[in-house]
Amino acid sequence: MVWFEKPTKILDDSTAPLYRWYPDGKMNICYNAVDRHVDNGFGDQPALIFDSAYTGAKAKYTYKQMQNHVGRIATVLKNKFGVVKGDRVIIYMPMIPQAIFCMLACARIGAIHSVVFGGFAAPELSNRLDDSTPKLIITASCGIEPNKVIHYVPIIDQACELSTKNETPI
Repeated sequence: MVWFEKPTKILDDSTAPLYRWYPDGKMNICYNAVDRHVDNGFGDQPALIFDSAYTGAKAKYTYKQMQNHVGRIATVLKNKFGVVKGDRVIIYMPMIPQAIFCMLACARIGAIHSVVFGGFAAPELSNRLDDSTPKLIITASCGIEPNKVIHYVPIIDQACELSTKNETPI
């Protein structure tokens, strides 16, 4: 584990039962999951192996490739959509490598991400929108399940209409 600021305290129990672990430490999970491996000379080793039971698609990504994908997505999140540290982002995608890249990109810039299962219907997604009030929803065009395709954009549109917060994310 690489700390940007090493913690001096392990557990803050001053507001129990709401505990804070390593309250004065600073680290970045994306750096620890991807970048430090590249920095330590392991960039060409496999970091992610994808094998879809539904589509038969298979792919391998090295740490360098992961770093590239995550960095590009983080740049788009910041520069195109204005996502900054502390913003909330919903990731509504199937279990594909790009979902992991998006999670890590959010972590890299300090955005709070909430992963919503791509099979959730509009009312359930609407509840997540109301609870998190995200700045952005990241999605795929569809998800594939046995014998059917789930188109995500119409579900997101309906969820935004059902949302009681009346704030449509990007």
